[in-house]
Amino acid sequence: MLKRVILLLGFLSTFSLSQAQHETGAADAHATEQVAGNVTEAQAEKAKNQEFIQHHVKDAHSFDIMVTKDGHHIGFPLPVIFYDQDNGLHTMMSSAFNHGENTVESKGSHYKLFHEKIYKTDASGTIKMDDQGHATNAKMLDLSITKSVFAILLVAILMTLLFVSIARSYKNSLVPSGAGKIFEPLIIFIRDDIAKPNIGTNYKKYMGYLLTVFFFILFLNVLGLMPFGINVTGNLAITAALAIVTFLLTQFTANKTYWQHIFWMPGLPWPMKLVMMPIEIIGMFIKPFALLIRLFANMTAGHIVVMSLIAMIYVFKNVIAGIAFPFLTFVLYLLEILVAFLQAYIFTMLSAVYFGMANEEHHHEEAH
Repeated sequence: MLKRVILLLGFLSTFSLSQAQHETGAADAHATEQVAGNVTEAQAEKAKNQEFIQHHVKDAHSFDIMVTKDGHHIGFPLPVIFYDQDNGLHTMMSSAFNHGENTVESKGSHYKLFHEKIYKTDASGTIKMDDQGHATNAKMLDLSITKSVFAILLVAILMTLLFVSIARSYKNSLVPSGAGKIFEPLIIFIRDDIAKPNIGTNYKKYMGYLLTVFFFILFLNVLGLMPFGINVTGNLAITAALAIVTFLLTQFTANKTYWQHIFWMPGLPWPMKLVMMPIEIIGMFIKPFALLIRLFANMTAGHIVVMSLIAMIYVFKNVIAGIAFPFLTFVLYLLEILVAFLQAYIFTMLSAVYFGMANEEHHHEEAH
């Protein structure tokens, strides 16, 4: 049954993403017509595909499922909240910007959504550009509930309801029921194969975080495989926030042996201790950086490759491409399901390893 569900999701995602690419291309046809005459049709198609791929992997102020051929966006708006130093806080729905087509007037000033960033502008919505193509208008402090934030809130609510329900089921019986039958093996796996071997006797104080971060990343990764363009774990800010939490927990729960190994390595001559100290300090910050880059790069690369294979259908426009690339996309999509679980496991495993290093007992060093 599980295999059938995975296959169905794979075909659904491939079909939906392909349809979305075609429809988005139709909606942006007027932009292609404005391309200079010396640019070939293939180059214009390539540029259009690149724009679509970037739109898929980036965040957005509205939740759009797809775009119809006449340019109508199917989805729903999200709250837009931003702060202007001149006239304070502004709130509205993203439909007011109409996906960047409209200039919004609020509190006597005008604002425009450009490349999913909110800029202050004039009544005509002029966006000034520098030599590098970057907007020079004043950019607002954006506090909006974007598509990624909406997905995070959705996953947080889902996890709360799910695991509270599982916890209540154990009050009457030690035998899991309902969703507990599916998630109990994963919980035991995290405890017995990740926390205990890597952290040791102090593993219990980290179990809450390890379980939370594992299922949080897993649910977001799986949600990102749906044909809605929700690439939360492919957002560098999200992975950085998760890595920073792991870093802070490691530093604030570390024992004195951990700090001794960083600032004054035991068992070494003092000249070597002076050499090792900056290396250990740098390594302390490299660890969370490796965490955030690994998760970000793997999830983003997977999305880009899948979307690129779909885009190749519209580049080659022949029967072979129409058969080969959907098949390759489907195979890669199945691999992405494995990667979704694997990346959640790796992040949790490395976090447990860092916690174990921070709680290493002194007599272990003496034994070595």
